[in-house]
Amino acid sequence: METLNKTTEHTLDLFGMTCANCALRIEKGLSKLEGVSEVRVNFARESVFLRADDSVSVDKLVKTVESLGYQATEHDPNKQSETEKKQKDYIRILKIRFLFSALLSLPLFYGMVTHFQFLSFLPMPHLLMDRWVQLLLATPVQFLIGFPFYQSAYRALRNGSANMDVLVVIGTSAAYGYSIFGKDLYFETSAVLITFILGGKWIEHMAKGKSSDGIKALLTLRPETATVKSNGVWTEVPNEYLKQGDLVLVKALERFPMDGIVSEGESFADESMLTGESMPVEKKVGDKILGGTVNGNGSLVVKAMKVGNDTTLSHIIKSVEESLGTKAPIQRIADRISAYFVPVVISISMIDFFLWYFVLAPGEITSAIETSIAILVIACPCALGLATPISLLVGTGRAAKRGVLFRSAEALESVAKINTIFFDKTGTLTEGKPKVTSVLLSGITEETKTLVFAHILAIEETSDHPLAKAILAFGKEKDYSATNHGPVPTITAPGGGIQAEWDGNLYFIGKQTFVEEKGFNIPSNIKSEVVEWTNEGASLVFVGIRGNLEGMIVFRIEDQIRDSAKKAIDDLRSIGVEPILLTGDNSNAATKVAKLVGIVSVYASLLPEEKAKIMKQLKSNGVFSAMVGDGINDAPALAAADVGIAMGTGSDIAISTADVVLVNGDIQRIVDLIRIGKDTVLNIRQNFGWALGYNLLGIPIAASGLLAPWVSGAAMAFSSISVVFNALRMSRWKSN
Repeated sequence: METLNKTTEHTLDLFGMTCANCALRIEKGLSKLEGVSEVRVNFARESVFLRADDSVSVDKLVKTVESLGYQATEHDPNKQSETEKKQKDYIRILKIRFLFSALLSLPLFYGMVTHFQFLSFLPMPHLLMDRWVQLLLATPVQFLIGFPFYQSAYRALRNGSANMDVLVVIGTSAAYGYSIFGKDLYFETSAVLITFILGGKWIEHMAKGKSSDGIKALLTLRPETATVKSNGVWTEVPNEYLKQGDLVLVKALERFPMDGIVSEGESFADESMLTGESMPVEKKVGDKILGGTVNGNGSLVVKAMKVGNDTTLSHIIKSVEESLGTKAPIQRIADRISAYFVPVVISISMIDFFLWYFVLAPGEITSAIETSIAILVIACPCALGLATPISLLVGTGRAAKRGVLFRSAEALESVAKINTIFFDKTGTLTEGKPKVTSVLLSGITEETKTLVFAHILAIEETSDHPLAKAILAFGKEKDYSATNHGPVPTITAPGGGIQAEWDGNLYFIGKQTFVEEKGFNIPSNIKSEVVEWTNEGASLVFVGIRGNLEGMIVFRIEDQIRDSAKKAIDDLRSIGVEPILLTGDNSNAATKVAKLVGIVSVYASLLPEEKAKIMKQLKSNGVFSAMVGDGINDAPALAAADVGIAMGTGSDIAISTADVVLVNGDIQRIVDLIRIGKDTVLNIRQNFGWALGYNLLGIPIAASGLLAPWVSGAAMAFSSISVVFNALRMSRWKSN
């Protein structure tokens, strides 16, 4: 009977890729392995995700990558520091190469530009035109600093493909070689081209180096230890030793180390980082606990149900990793073109050489060499390589001035395609801070109101509950002062409320059920408002007073709508973008907020993975989406979206996971970033039109022998300058 091998998922960190063709080469190489069913290389994150049967070991995968000329290690979220060190070392070396190359190329570049007619007024030291001086400056750039280009070109050719590095090597080597053996000097062409490309690669890798920050921040939510009951004794053990069924003691303000069910005690939990619920959630016997959330002011004994990689937090981490790993970055258009462009240019150059040597100018080797080099030099991909990054650089700077930061070049290109934006509620459309919006009084006169509020504020000062802080902020705003009689003796009922005695009066502050248990009924003169507020999803804090004073106060506490939310939603609709609300909050609260800001489609009471699932379903129907959020719970959705947009006032995890950050948390900037994205894509298309048009026109002219190599070099430089000037022109554009 045949035994079927089990399918296993692997993720490897990759090192040494220089372009999208490298990613394609690794993908093809791994796909050829027997037992490998799926391979997805992410060039932006420098990682590869695979599905393979058990016959394929990690060592075999690593050795296959190494045989292709790259390095790989098994991805381990718990060992991010080792991967980051390798990435930082690579970026540091790239920076050093670029700086040394720029230092050596600057004199050559100066000598080149002084030959332009419009710059002829610049002084030109004769020393810079000396062949030996130029040779001394260009040789280290060509063969020492540029050696990795030769390595990459060799690997590409060895594996039967051609990337931009192949053309860079051939073009610069031809210019360098002709400068040694020919009459004219083109050392500056080779050195300056290498410097330009190194600078672009350095900037690119700087942006890619931060891709793991979000996952690393998520891992910090896991407590390192847990207090477990063993043989009747509470013992602290490492978190990884937890087993399903263990009883775990979680004290006040500690994080829950696993998912479980409350076995003993009462408290509340701050679950905002996972569910988006801004208000603390009551926890009593039988209630569900989510690992990574924060316990309130009461101790709980929790029975472990899901531990380790099975917890909700672990699933969020996995969801973020998979979404980042499978979200294909926009492929470098220049690299795609190079797959055909490079071989074609080389073929044209070789054909032209033989045509001149045997037909057009028989036996004249100089003419044949000059025309073939002219083709390679004029076709050198400087303008093609600059077309995208220079536009992205200008577009990014333009966005930064408006408080919008892009974490990747791909994001700036992608925002132009957005047709649907998903919004989280808490902290995105709302301020994310509970605030007292209304107060009901029953049995409290104007003469006693100031005294009663002073007592309430003094009692609330003893609590660290978020709703207590909202009441204290309300008191400060209304100029009520807490009575200063020293520490207030209180009795806390975890998850219910707080009780205190003051000047012959008993104060009961908390939930409606808490004050009702203490013998209070909701007075008829405020009952209808209480019912209405409850139906609207507002959080209510009740104060029952008994003793010398008799009465009740009800505080309505809500998260406030951002001032800019309504206008931002209207502006998005005006440019054809549909807003949708995704939230972990309850349906009543979500519907109310959506109605106030003008959103029609609402999905409420969602867990983080459910948000991401809804987005993926809509994406399969052709929706190109963005997600706007601010919390840990939004991380999977931010990663799953085509473009993740984080509020700069939100959590570090949301910021590091997203593609775009709104620095001041102003969602009106979303319209600006979409318009800037459209402008940038238009500019990139213009640059490519010029760069490709230049090559299509320049190559035939060079092949005809009408361009000397030095003219081709000047034309190549002019092409690059034109692309740069066109991109810089975009910085003067204004958003509509």
